[in-house]
Amino acid sequence: MYKKGLLIALEGIDGAGKSLLAQNLYKDLSKKNIDVLLTKQPGGTHLGKKLRKILHEKKEHVSDLAEFLLFAADRAQHFEQIIIPALKEGKIIISDRLSDSSLAYQGYGRNLDKEKIKVVNNWIMQNKEPDIIFYIEIDTKTAHQRIFERNQNLTSFEKEKAEFWEKTIYGYNQIFKDKNNVFYLDGKKTPEQIKQEALNIIFDKLNKNK
Repeated sequence: MYKKGLLIALEGIDGAGKSLLAQNLYKDLSKKNIDVLLTKQPGGTHLGKKLRKILHEKKEHVSDLAEFLLFAADRAQHFEQIIIPALKEGKIIISDRLSDSSLAYQGYGRNLDKEKIKVVNNWIMQNKEPDIIFYIEIDTKTAHQRIFERNQNLTSFEKEKAEFWEKTIYGYNQIFKDKNNVFYLDGKKTPEQIKQEALNIIFDKLNKNK
């Protein structure tokens, strides 16, 4: 048994392999009878699914600031409805993206005010930081190749030019350089290798929480 819940965030650019890692971690932890919750941003709530559709399809113009605020609205709902209650119940939460995505994508990628993004994120997340952040590192070329190999309709973000992705990757590196809760994973390794490295870190953290 573990004394408290654990919040795990998966970060990286589109095509890095976050969603696959999230699903693999959820399956393995569930097999060990660990109380684990898999969720994502945007889209982890009923409201979030509607916001995800708006953000990923963008059938009409959405300004950069409005884009961030839509993500912020999703995050606020996500924390109030899903994450905070699950933490109080002592669950392990695996979230495919959290606040650092907005700082990297909208702060660095879109050149919005980074300090204001941080303030809003802290407010809507009730000053809660992830216990573990897994950042899957990958280069833009490999990520784009994976996205096109999926043969699916591209989201508005997947259609962005290389310059946006380079700024976003630079942003992630700036955000994480001084954080002690971030673990870097090599996105070019096999899904099994990445999963096992992440599991080792999770179990090390859980054992310290006993």
